[in-house]
Amino acid sequence: MTRAASGTTHPLIEALAGRVARWTQLRRDLHAHPELAFEETRTGAVVARALREAGIEVHEGIGRTGVVGVLRAGSGDGAIGLRADMDALPMSEQNTFEHCSRHEGRMHGCGHDGHTAMLLAAAEYLAVTRGFDGTVYFIFQPAEEGRGGAPAMIADGLFERFPMQAVFGLHNWPGLPAGQMAVHDGPAMASSDELEIIIEGRGAHAAMPHLGADPVLAGAAIVQSLQSIVSRNVSPVECGVVSVTQFQAGEAYNVIPQSARLRGTARAFTPEVRDQLEAGIERVVQGVAAAHDVSAALNYRRGYPPTINSSVEADFCATVGREVLGEGAVHTDYPPSMGAEDFAYMLQHKPGCYIWLGNGGGPDGASQPGHEHGGGCMLHNPRYDFNDGIIAFGVAYWTRLVERYLARS
Repeated sequence: MTRAASGTTHPLIEALAGRVARWTQLRRDLHAHPELAFEETRTGAVVARALREAGIEVHEGIGRTGVVGVLRAGSGDGAIGLRADMDALPMSEQNTFEHCSRHEGRMHGCGHDGHTAMLLAAAEYLAVTRGFDGTVYFIFQPAEEGRGGAPAMIADGLFERFPMQAVFGLHNWPGLPAGQMAVHDGPAMASSDELEIIIEGRGAHAAMPHLGADPVLAGAAIVQSLQSIVSRNVSPVECGVVSVTQFQAGEAYNVIPQSARLRGTARAFTPEVRDQLEAGIERVVQGVAAAHDVSAALNYRRGYPPTINSSVEADFCATVGREVLGEGAVHTDYPPSMGAEDFAYMLQHKPGCYIWLGNGGGPDGASQPGHEHGGGCMLHNPRYDFNDGIIAFGVAYWTRLVERYLARS
């Protein structure tokens, strides 16, 4: 078993060692049977069965395919929520190991199979030890990958039916060494909004551009001008990203087209910068369109909000991490990610913290020589695999988090 970054092994991790092989088998079974957003029927059934076998109260069908397990101990009125995501990605796997996906076009390329297995393992262990006083809600969420499973569960009464004081989540992180974790006080991940710009000009012969109004030229100017929003309008101490990822126009070599379409994303770590980006994009689009004698319409669709940890809970998670993994294993200055995560919606309703658990690999998440199964690949890579060597770390973290948060008086 992989040792913690401190070079020593916490007694709790040692106590879990005998169970890791079975949890690894469970994780690999989930990996072999990936299911997409809101289709996690098999996964949900595996989760519900495992919870029931551990003697945990089970609630199914929350947010369509979500599952919540309820475990009580003692007489305390404190309650904590722990969340894992269950869905896979619509991509084909390129691995060849025995537990690779059995379904073409579906793959656990983000490690949600590992997240589910770790939380199930923690639920099972806590059901045996019950070293806490209060209630734990084990939240198995569907549809994190762009479909909004978290708001679906919230709309289905998650926080009313299961009243908790705080909610916590984790994600494996390639490039961060196994046995280490990162905790952010404040933003951990960015918002993710989609933008579509439709430019209407006047078509013309390519040899006579003066007779038309070129939407391609206007589109190119818009692409360049959009970058000035971050570089010249957003404060240098804040972060934002505007990326145009699609530019569609024309069908012939010798025809200036009638219209053009741009698509892309805008991302920010704070609601204020998010608002600034949306307003700035609208301003640029209309200004550049007017300068080129074309018309333009912006369709700006807000997606996941920024994932913002609350300070008290972030500090608490860092303390637990240091206890379980070692003093030098917890990074509180690790750079946040411009990726997005729908756990953000839960943090809008409850205080909490979303941490990253090291999955191994190189500093950029690249595979390293000897890394089994290519598990060091960055997330969403067709050769990615969750590192089973970190299961015990995740289970120990969840267990100690519950025991400290719901400590017996």
